[in-house]
Amino acid sequence: MTVATVLVALKIWASWRTGSSAMLGSLADSALDLVASLTTFFGVWIAAFPADRDHRFGHGKAEAVAAMVQVMLIGVSIVLILLHSVRQLNEGARVAAPAEGIAVSLVAIALTVGLLAWQRYVLRRTGSVAIRTDHVHYQSDMLLNLAVIAALVLDGVAGVVGADPVFGFLIAGWLGYGAFRAAGEAVDQLMDREWPEERRQRLVELVATYPELSNLHDLRTRISGTTNFAQFHIDMDPHLTVAEAHDVIERVERELSGQLPDTELFIHIDPLGYKDTQNPLVEENEFTRLGRGAR
Repeated sequence: MTVATVLVALKIWASWRTGSSAMLGSLADSALDLVASLTTFFGVWIAAFPADRDHRFGHGKAEAVAAMVQVMLIGVSIVLILLHSVRQLNEGARVAAPAEGIAVSLVAIALTVGLLAWQRYVLRRTGSVAIRTDHVHYQSDMLLNLAVIAALVLDGVAGVVGADPVFGFLIAGWLGYGAFRAAGEAVDQLMDREWPEERRQRLVELVATYPELSNLHDLRTRISGTTNFAQFHIDMDPHLTVAEAHDVIERVERELSGQLPDTELFIHIDPLGYKDTQNPLVEENEFTRLGRGAR
């Protein structure tokens, strides 16, 4: 938020001095960065709340909501950039004071490099989808600021007519591409998309190491914020008492949680040979897919 505030102030001045479409686009992007960072802050803050009576699975999806708000804000900035670029192209307006605009863009690049390094560190520690979306946005800022410099040099120094609005169009297109990519993971979380196949297979392989468990089926997985959820049915010896079966599952859940950090497991016990439903999606034996036979 601090970086975005500084950049907004600098780019307001630079836009006033240069009249550049590319610089105005960069200003709009930084202004929306500030709003997006505020949204990210509150999204991550709310997502960190523990589960409560009304949100038994926690508040992790607040991060995905924050990411979608950022995507919508990027869309607003794209429209503003395109409108200004079209007007500038029609009027044949030229940029002024290119040196001042270039200096502001260089400062913006330096600040953004520092911010991206910090965000990469945070992502390694948390895996936050909201921070990842913010990171994608600031990565695009690097190219955006380089594009602004190129536009100012071509239009204001080299005298290439129309270079600045053309770069405005290119910047808008790049932002649109970044928004499309950033929206994907947030939508996956909101729609409870299954884990990537390699992560699902890793869970099945770990469960397969327990000889007292068989026929892992109805495996369902999802991600909410930084927490992974997995639930599945497992067949066990029908002659075990409830207490004995409970003790086995408690041990399995405890040991699996140690190998799969930030994962909540829900394991349902079926007596060996029992069929819940004729739905093949539910009854599919994940151990068979591993090549472990009918176990």
